[in-house]
Amino acid sequence: MKKYRVPFISAVTGSIITVALLLALGVTQPKVVKIDHYLDSPAAKTLYAIDQDGEMVPLNFTEISKKLMDAVVHISALQTVDRGGGYQQLPDPFRDFFGEEFFRRYNEQQRERQENQPRQRQRPQRRGTGSGVIINSDGYIVTNNHVVESADEIQVTLHDNRTYSATIIGTDPTTDLALIKINETDLNSIPMVNSDEIEVGEWVLAIGNPFNLNSTVTAGIVSAKSRNINILSAEYAIEAFIQTDAAINPGNSGGALVNMQGGLVGINTAIASPTGSYSGYGFAVPSNLVNKVVGDLLEFGTVQRGYLGVQIRDITGDLAKEEGLDVTRGVYVDSVIEESAAAKAGLQSGDVIVEIEGRRITQSSQLQEMVARQRPGDKVEMEINRKGKTLKRTATLQSIEGTTEITTTERGEMMSEVGAELRSVDKKVAQQLKIDGGVIISRLYPGKLRSETDIREGFIILRVNGQTVRTPNDVTKILQNTKGGVMLEGIYEDAPQRIRYYAFGL
Repeated sequence: MKKYRVPFISAVTGSIITVALLLALGVTQPKVVKIDHYLDSPAAKTLYAIDQDGEMVPLNFTEISKKLMDAVVHISALQTVDRGGGYQQLPDPFRDFFGEEFFRRYNEQQRERQENQPRQRQRPQRRGTGSGVIINSDGYIVTNNHVVESADEIQVTLHDNRTYSATIIGTDPTTDLALIKINETDLNSIPMVNSDEIEVGEWVLAIGNPFNLNSTVTAGIVSAKSRNINILSAEYAIEAFIQTDAAINPGNSGGALVNMQGGLVGINTAIASPTGSYSGYGFAVPSNLVNKVVGDLLEFGTVQRGYLGVQIRDITGDLAKEEGLDVTRGVYVDSVIEESAAAKAGLQSGDVIVEIEGRRITQSSQLQEMVARQRPGDKVEMEINRKGKTLKRTATLQSIEGTTEITTTERGEMMSEVGAELRSVDKKVAQQLKIDGGVIISRLYPGKLRSETDIREGFIILRVNGQTVRTPNDVTKILQNTKGGVMLEGIYEDAPQRIRYYAFGL
């Protein structure tokens, strides 16, 4: 070691002297910041999925995102607050057309409204935003009902920034779905797939417009199915959501939840969050239910919903022990409504529904969704457990009115301009109100009635321009032959003795 000591000391001493001389002369080494560049993303080489053939394939969302982003739109819904609240005197031309008595009654009614509502100088407006999914190349778009339900104007912006006014084809508050349309063709669309086949743990993408940020894609997995989170306030609401951890935020409502093959498995609807923003889970209406609602709206103008007529609840360990049940999975029947489809099929209180239409049932929300896909008059096959015995039962579903009839509503071009969905008054209701019949406004949309009157849903039209009406077609025919003023005369069910008048122009 001694023979190396002298050279080593000499080398160190020389280095120190060299550095000292450089510092003395003001010469320093330049500072270098090293930046590493990777030609390939490490994630692309480490994240894999198993395809349908059982092969390992790299997980990549780029191609599916490019393919589907054009089919998801941004929706802007403009709502006028205190719509129709001010006093609007009937114009003179109405006096000549309807006569002095109509003129007097209408203006008295308007004055009374004005006395009950403070005058406002300006009618404020509120704008809401959401997303929508193009499901047909001719401009049909599915979104959430809560995105458009109170809108006076609906504006749709495509991924390429083209903007259109949209009309509402129909809505279904019980599932929080709406179908709207823009006048355009050759649009990219997303096909629906069978949402029953999607599995917990599958990769999915959520595409929408959160926080007004157009065309946003997030990825996650299906966390659960048939979730009921009690978020829909509509009577007889159907909640059987697909749960996902793909990030969904305000503005994603109405957007697409798609699988890795590019198929629509759900319409994003809600989030579970204490802050109002994403905190782990989002929820989507399954595509099978979407398909049913859209089909009904296009064919009948309103959703045809079948009802079984039972009060049900999920089975828990405590319930199974308390009732002495032989099964711990299924839906427990608390009670059966008289003369309902379930009663006529022979279901009893205490029965456990374990299967419907060949599908095993473990949650109440599953049963509700399966029944909601059916129409009045449809037959459903059920397997029930009754005190340990397995029984088969067939139920013919009924409407909420207790019939198997299909109902239709008027929703043509004329009524789209007016902004109303109409249906004939039920005979039982007509008898209770002591009227010969009429046409009820079952739903209001952006249009003349909302912008020019303060009419409410549920108004029963008895006469249009002095002519008696009994069917939606009666109303449409009168309106099609009218240019100028239109006077609606009718009642509300909660105040049938008081005749009310609403006037608007065509």
